[in-house]
Amino acid sequence: MPTWGDRLLAASGAPVTVPRDPARDAARDELLNAEYHKNDPSILQRAMDWFYDHITGALDSISGDGTDGTTGLVLFLLVAVLIAAALWWRLGAPRRAARTIGDVYGVEGPRSAAQYRADAAGHAAAGRWTEAVREQMRALVRALEERTLLDSRPGRTADEAAAEAGRALPEHAAALAAAARAFDDIAYGERTADQAAYRLLHELDRTLERTRPVLSPDTAKAAAPPAASAPSSAPTSASGGAA
Repeated sequence: MPTWGDRLLAASGAPVTVPRDPARDAARDELLNAEYHKNDPSILQRAMDWFYDHITGALDSISGDGTDGTTGLVLFLLVAVLIAAALWWRLGAPRRAARTIGDVYGVEGPRSAAQYRADAAGHAAAGRWTEAVREQMRALVRALEERTLLDSRPGRTADEAAAEAGRALPEHAAALAAAARAFDDIAYGERTADQAAYRLLHELDRTLERTRPVLSPDTAKAAAPPAASAPSSAPTSASGGAA
């Protein structure tokens, strides 16, 4: 007795015998036609649906709707770890938040350069290099203010002080900028201070004390003494004539 798929009817109604395997292959090939799949969800959509179904199932298990809450929690944590790993691989390690650079003198406000130098020396003697670097940089900036090479302005950062002082002391502008960067890295960043960093600042402070500033044209003009007025050379006419 022929089975379904073994005999088909031709258009004229005459029976046509087709073996089972070729019939199955022909049906599969027909179903693979793109016309039947143009409205199918994409691979990404299917992956999202799969992920959503598993997350929903895990949450249901955690909330008690499932039979094993522990299994659901473990699955949820595993998926969270996989997502975090994928984001880490795709985006890289999270970047550190932007560093906030504050006033070179901090919240306590400025003191004298001599006081800052004394504190820096005390910290250096005790091997507290971070504190020594911080106080030595403050001594350097305060000394420039006391010499009126910098105006006393609250809120100034070490970078700003170095840039302004570099215009009056151009031969030391690069050293001032490097000192400001080192101060910021140590005082506000993650760099570890050492004796060498302190010694560089200490020597720069002493060098600046012996350096004469370069006056700008406007400053030089204002500092120049007024020119003395020349005496009048016009002869004074004698009054009256010879008799």
